[in-house]
Amino acid sequence: MIPGSQGDTERGQHGAHYPDGHGASRTPRVRVGFSFWGFLGHGVLDTPDGGRFYRRPAVDALIEAGYQLILLQANRDADEAGEDLPYSWDGGLPDLDVLLAQWRWQLPGRNTTLCGTPGHTCDLHRQNALLDHYTTTGTATIIWDTDRQLPAGDPLRDLPNVAICEPAMLPTSGARRLLHPLPDAVLDAADPYALASSCRELPLAYVGNQYDRDERFGQFFAPAAARFPHRVAGKWPRTALWPLVNFTGRCAFGEVQTIYQTALATVLLLPPRYARAGQITQRLFEAVLAGCLPLTPTPIPAAASFTPRRLHVHDGVQVAERIGWAQRIAGTAEHAELIADCLARLEPFRLSTWTAQLANVIAELTAATGTGR
Repeated sequence: MIPGSQGDTERGQHGAHYPDGHGASRTPRVRVGFSFWGFLGHGVLDTPDGGRFYRRPAVDALIEAGYQLILLQANRDADEAGEDLPYSWDGGLPDLDVLLAQWRWQLPGRNTTLCGTPGHTCDLHRQNALLDHYTTTGTATIIWDTDRQLPAGDPLRDLPNVAICEPAMLPTSGARRLLHPLPDAVLDAADPYALASSCRELPLAYVGNQYDRDERFGQFFAPAAARFPHRVAGKWPRTALWPLVNFTGRCAFGEVQTIYQTALATVLLLPPRYARAGQITQRLFEAVLAGCLPLTPTPIPAAASFTPRRLHVHDGVQVAERIGWAQRIAGTAEHAELIADCLARLEPFRLSTWTAQLANVIAELTAATGTGR
């Protein structure tokens, strides 16, 4: 059992309502175990968990689709944030039809140390135990490699009961595309004209952590930051190269939207392994939904599919030029139409699409393995 886990698979399935003839009333529901290391709610300040933007809506969507969802890692919402959420956790090895694992990898000094060691997190040990059990028993297993950390030659890629999914426009050979999801209702509610009319005090802002972004930060963000008022919110422990940049430290999850709502533009800074595959993070959604223009460094494969070409930039000088242009059109119909264009390019990321695509993978794997119900 995971320390602090609920060990209870019978707690309420939030948002699930099954009329007669559907779901659990006559047909046993497909039991999906979901392994992720993070939060469903707002969590705590000291965490890099960007998945909070989409994770709870995704869990709710799977339950609404009729799956019986069991959460398999520690209940960090309760253990660390003191938040009691109405979902089912199990720290053992419950009977499953499908294992869905948001991939975890080695982080030296954190999840590679002995259990009980100060600073230890048990996400990797738990994931290994789950994979060892469910893959060897032939259970349909879906690995969602959201950080592109699964090695190319990992034996899991060759198992017949395992499917690898990636949130990339150009996924690794043999992997399937499963983009980060954006709740449909949130996208439908976005009004580009209202967003364009908002007062934006900061010409430039960035929300996110430093991880593997130094080169692009120095190339694209820092030169423009020298010319405009700005803010960088996130964990940036090494900042000596940029003494003029305004680093404000980590912000609460609920503050992210406020920062973007007060900023005219941001820069999509992607680690190289993301950029090569055309993989963007939830920062694009957060920015666009708040009306903050996402300036996109080039070259990123398939970048035109998720941001307008007018927002593509080649260097820091062009970032500054685009910010100046955005200041000139701020609040105009041209500004609103540009935001509308950005919103339209988020269509492929709809949660309903994500749910349908994942359901197809589940149906295919369970049929092949004979583990469906």
